Amino acid sequence: MHPKGKLYLIPVTLGDISPFEVLPLSVKKVIEKINHYVVENEKTARRFIKSVVPSKPQPDLVLFSINKYTDVTEIPSFLNPCLEGHDMGVMSEAGVPGVADPGADLIRIAHEKGIEVIPLVGPSSILMAIMASGLNGQNFAFNGYLPIDKMERRKRIKELEARSFNEQQSQLFIETPYRNNKMMEELLLQLHSETEICIACDITLPTEFIKTMSVNLWKKQVPDLHKRPAIFIILKKNNF
Repeated sequence: MHPKGKLYLIPVTLGDISPFEVLPLSVKKVIEKINHYVVENEKTARRFIKSVVPSKPQPDLVLFSINKYTDVTEIPSFLNPCLEGHDMGVMSEAGVPGVADPGADLIRIAHEKGIEVIPLVGPSSILMAIMASGLNGQNFAFNGYLPIDKMERRKRIKELEARSFNEQQSQLFIETPYRNNKMMEELLLQLHSETEICIACDITLPTEFIKTMSVNLWKKQVPDLHKRPAIFIILKKNNF
């Protein structure tokens, strides 16, 4: 019986930037030795692997796709190469696997099957945003996407603001990039004038923009966030 392979969680860049601007050498070493991957998008995964290890023969790669279209009953079988002794890699579309990413389901199954899971260092937009925000980095929550329905979204914004105040917990969330400006408009309408908002967009890219200000101040200089990947953080402090 083969010893089981290991499952490596491989970070990728957060946008169009050289991998070695943000990734350590350990990522290159792992990609050099692995041919089996579970990825969110095969085309972008192949392009990323080529950018890190140009000499790696593309026909040798075996890629399984895990995304919203994947039949969940197929996911356990993606780990068969690991059970046969091959190391495998998991890659998200951007940032780190398993965080706001469908790879989490696969990782949980790997634990159930006794496969060793090894996370590698790389850029996480969530952590980098909270690091740079100046808001509470000891108590924070990532809430994913807010509801699309206008009334439900407004209700959710109010709930997150109340939680941020009652628990002094920074509340992080994201929006589809082409709806960012609408989200900012809603935040400025719904939040208390002294509530702080951090906008962190294009993290690690040359166009990076990270700024924290009160709602009052944001109203005087609303940024254009259209189609720019962004993290929003709100915190209503209880010291005023």
